Amino acid sequence: MRTHNCLSRDNLAIMSVEIHGTVSEGWEPVHERFVSNFDSLGELGASVCITFEGETVVDLWAGESDTLGNPWAEDTIAVVNSCTKGAVALACHLLADRGLLDLDAPVSEVWPEFAHGAKASITTRMMLNHTTGVAAFREDLPQGAAFDWDYMCDRIAAEEPWWPPGTRNGYHLMSFGWVAGELVRRASGKSLGTFFKEDVANPVGADFWIGLPSEEHHRVSALQPFRPGADEKFSAFTQAFLADPDGLQGRAWRNRGGAKGDSPEVWSAELGGGGGITNARGLARVYKPCAVGEFVSARQVQRMTNVSVATECDAMLLLPTRFSEGFMLRMDNRRSRNGDHDSVNIREGAFGHVGAGGSIGFADPQLGLSMGYVMNQLGKSVLLDARGEGLVDVAYQCADRRHT
Repeated sequence: MRTHNCLSRDNLAIMSVEIHGTVSEGWEPVHERFVSNFDSLGELGASVCITFEGETVVDLWAGESDTLGNPWAEDTIAVVNSCTKGAVALACHLLADRGLLDLDAPVSEVWPEFAHGAKASITTRMMLNHTTGVAAFREDLPQGAAFDWDYMCDRIAAEEPWWPPGTRNGYHLMSFGWVAGELVRRASGKSLGTFFKEDVANPVGADFWIGLPSEEHHRVSALQPFRPGADEKFSAFTQAFLADPDGLQGRAWRNRGGAKGDSPEVWSAELGGGGGITNARGLARVYKPCAVGEFVSARQVQRMTNVSVATECDAMLLLPTRFSEGFMLRMDNRRSRNGDHDSVNIREGAFGHVGAGGSIGFADPQLGLSMGYVMNQLGKSVLLDARGEGLVDVAYQCADRRHT
């Protein structure tokens, strides 16, 4: 498999943005789409990485790491928001494979303090598929509470569900980090960030952190907020939290105990709901073993792939969603006639997770494909926007040609 270095003079002569990295023969359309994101879709700084049948076939980075013009480097990393949830789910499935966490057991066996009242019948599987109902905190969290793990888990355990558990699903925007992350801590005896680093990221060589050491902070590219135009049309989720600050969406979005924004304190915290920090290479590497039948058993990969819950109207996001146990599955709403077009355009049989603003990491075991895309300029969508969607579509087109 021949690899092209994207720093050649011939390439630079036709590019409006300097692209760094490598592209293997047959995967050049990904490079072209990556360039177009900068040319036409307002990309600031970003990276994209793809592995296919165990080999890295695309590893690109480009643009600026900040608004001062500093370059996005090979080792630049950024907060990937809810792509972190996929990392937490990987940790849970690895623990299940080791016999340390039973995803079919009552959660009371692992976390008895959580399972009381209406939550007594909740299973560990439900902690991963967004059906527990503990999707937001009703009472205000103290500022900085999100950085106190034990406090947040106590609050989660005491919280009453917003709907009868198991009767519907609603995306657990930030609470997932403690709902599922505490399972990792109790099953492994390590903190979420420590287990993920030692047992998931390090074995596959992934520069992916849930709790970034201060000595690594200099590599972080701070996220740039989406700035809506005067006539911007917002999603139903955004309209809901703007309209009712005390409703489910409003409480989930605003009441985070300080776990909002892009600051060194957030970077250092173990925020499993949305504080993970990595780049495209890190995302592609953590999903690569699942794409090629390594690291976890085939049985566990099947559970990652199988639909655990699906709905035409997610209680939180207010659009159609589909989840396995901890992962997003294909959710293509781009041709929807009913409103929001927010999508996750991976194929059936693939699984992964997006991050609000546009990032994504996923595995497609049927093709032996894994992919990561990370950027610093947020889009308006809670799922993918045109930048990520285009890269995913082109990656599949290239994989299909190589696979046949």
